[in-house]
Amino acid sequence: MANTVPHHQVSTANEIPGCRIVRSLGIVRGITVRSRSVVGNLGAALQTIVGGNISIYTELCEKAREEAFELMLRHAAAMGANGVVAMRYDANEVAQGVTEVLAYGTAVQVEAST
Repeated sequence: MANTVPHHQVSTANEIPGCRIVRSLGIVRGITVRSRSVVGNLGAALQTIVGGNISIYTELCEKAREEAFELMLRHAAAMGANGVVAMRYDANEVAQGVTEVLAYGTAVQVEAST
């Protein structure tokens, strides 16, 4: 059993191209909660003066999504899945400067279509 579901076996659709779902195992999720540091907030404030992309926040958001995604894949593998369909992200601010990022979907077992 793999420790994680392969990235190419994840889809935001209700199917994985080239595969047939043989069993649905239920909802899986990965969650992370991140905060911005004082230094990060200061750097972002300086970037807002210039305008454009605030790369400090972009990097923080990307890392949070990646971590939540990987946790979801491990959760799916622990359930015996080799794929995830209907994958989505959600994010909420749980306190000022503290954000929860959730990756979720349906764990499935798939086999190659014939």
